[in-house]
Amino acid sequence: MEKLGVGIVGPGWVAGEHAKAYLRNPHVKIVAVCGRDEARTREKVKGWGIDCTVYTDYAEMMRNPDINIVSICTPNDLHVEQAVLAAKSGKNMYLEKPIALDLEGLRKVRDAVRKSGVKTIVGFVLRWNPLFMTIKQLIEDKALGRIFYGEVDYFHGIGPWYKQYEWNVRRAVGGSSLLSAGCHAIDGLRWFVRDEAVEVESYSTHSHSKNFEYEYDPTSVTILKFRGGSIGKVASSLECVQPYIFNVMLLGDKGTIRNNQLYSPSKFPGQTGFATIPTILPDSGDVTHHPFQGEIDHLVDCVLNNRESHVNIEDAVKTHEIILAADMSAAQGRPVKLPLLAD
Repeated sequence: MEKLGVGIVGPGWVAGEHAKAYLRNPHVKIVAVCGRDEARTREKVKGWGIDCTVYTDYAEMMRNPDINIVSICTPNDLHVEQAVLAAKSGKNMYLEKPIALDLEGLRKVRDAVRKSGVKTIVGFVLRWNPLFMTIKQLIEDKALGRIFYGEVDYFHGIGPWYKQYEWNVRRAVGGSSLLSAGCHAIDGLRWFVRDEAVEVESYSTHSHSKNFEYEYDPTSVTILKFRGGSIGKVASSLECVQPYIFNVMLLGDKGTIRNNQLYSPSKFPGQTGFATIPTILPDSGDVTHHPFQGEIDHLVDCVLNNRESHVNIEDAVKTHEIILAADMSAAQGRPVKLPLLAD
């Protein structure tokens, strides 16, 4: 079988992780990489051990008939335009989060993908994290019963020591604490509760530390109400002074999860305390914790077998609606009802 051709745009760190995963998949071949600086892009491609066409014009790359899948790994403010063009060009895509920075952009991407029918996934890579997969299996095995309360928190100080900081701090590019990175926590809460949010209320703040000169409040806390009556909380901070922490707390009517600790007396009669499950927890920057291979392989399988992903654009729109509603709530000082987008 002929291999699927892959194009990558935005040759930064995350693109390198995508490239490694594509190179390990026997059904694809990287045929093109696009970056604004040709010399830098060629240097990146060489470092990845790839021999392919290098573009500086994304639209030109989209006209390449050999490209079946495109990975969009550019800064946040470029995602809408590039995703819409990929959809119009008939390219299946891996779109890094966030999809868009506002409601109109979100609508444009969703509608373009609906019209084209291409296969898509969004970069909520933690769905392939071992802890996430373990928790999901425990939920399906009814170890927790009905989840009535959930907390998922994202604490990661993104300061000048990270290359993305220079653009992440700008409102027009980074967007907000949740859009920039806390979206992983919002998506995780949705993924675990398995219900859709109907109302959110959020507060945000700024430490005003000289180490974190964000144009927007880099810390927020959001309360969510779900359609079935469950409630949840997501805290997100890009200015915390601590190692990276990603908390998960799920309370069910039959048991509780605290990160990799489980208490489920219905499954384990006589259990007297939390049992610790030895597994890999979410972390920052390491491919064993951000398992791009699982997500890339999933996308390729969806394309080859004409399947829709559980983390496609349609699903990710719901996560982004929560985020945009939370940012709206924090700015306006009121609860916001969901959904925001009409079908």
